[in-house]
Amino acid sequence: MAMERPEAVLSDAFASDDRALPFQVEGLDVRGRVVTLGPSIDTILQRHDFPGPVKRLVAEAAVLASLLATSLKDTGRFILQAQTDGPVSLVVVDVRTPGQIRATATFDAEAVEAAAADGPVDSSLLLGSGTLAMTVEQGKAQQRYQGYVPFEDETLEAAAHTYFRQSEQIPTRIRLAVAEMFDRDTSGAARQTWRAGGIIGQFLPEAGERIRHRDLPAGDVPEGVELLAEELEDDDAWVEAQALIDTVEDHELTDPSIVAERLLYRLFHERGVRVFEPMALEENCSCSRKRIADVLQEMQPDEFEDATINGQIEVRCEFCGARYDFDPDEVRSASA
Repeated sequence: MAMERPEAVLSDAFASDDRALPFQVEGLDVRGRVVTLGPSIDTILQRHDFPGPVKRLVAEAAVLASLLATSLKDTGRFILQAQTDGPVSLVVVDVRTPGQIRATATFDAEAVEAAAADGPVDSSLLLGSGTLAMTVEQGKAQQRYQGYVPFEDETLEAAAHTYFRQSEQIPTRIRLAVAEMFDRDTSGAARQTWRAGGIIGQFLPEAGERIRHRDLPAGDVPEGVELLAEELEDDDAWVEAQALIDTVEDHELTDPSIVAERLLYRLFHERGVRVFEPMALEENCSCSRKRIADVLQEMQPDEFEDATINGQIEVRCEFCGARYDFDPDEVRSASA
């Protein structure tokens, strides 16, 4: 359901964490979403014994995946995966639509510590060079689509911009933010919590010719050949939209007192912003004893034997940390 933007946009009745709020700015031909993650991202990060910089990176990835997954029209699954040669070699966020999130990372603890030795680090120092892949499984037939883009010493935010420019060719602007917060619980003890948020705006005019692309080289350019790229000016509406989104400050995406409607009103009220029904987001892992048992039953005999230690098979979910113990004989009899 669409809602016009009257003064009600400033009402605290809209305040909510763990949701994606779709919006449209008809005056600029822009559509997008604002994601705010509170308890959900805190639960994901608190269950992992990750260093602070890795937690920030995982939170950024969770926001980015949520911004993109909530654009899907049908139920399905969206997977964001960054594989790199940096201190954090793998980040995976799995979103089952309409909004169940899980996330994990693989990293070299010593390399992360070294990267952070001189102070706060952005995601470019943790990722290094690698590939950003986005996989969509959607519809009753679970049709699979995958897009990917290489990146080199870029932040996750910059890598996402590269992806949309090269793979999707949709003018896109994204802002991601993560906050580590400290307060006290009911007993007065210090408590650390995490919050994260993001905004995505995309230029989607009815007239496709208004989207102008700068041609990108399709491969290696022969030595001595000079590229003469024609500089195309962006549409004025998109120039304005980008400039407005670029004014978003980190605290506007993570401060629980600043609701998404208030932020959108500040950015676009002169152009007539509309918001739509928000989509709930939650931490939820899809692992189960049955799912893992089904995987074990498909293993080859040598793989099965390698997985058996001291007469037991122990499986731990990398996303939520849940542990499942299996009796090998029971698994074999179930698969017979």
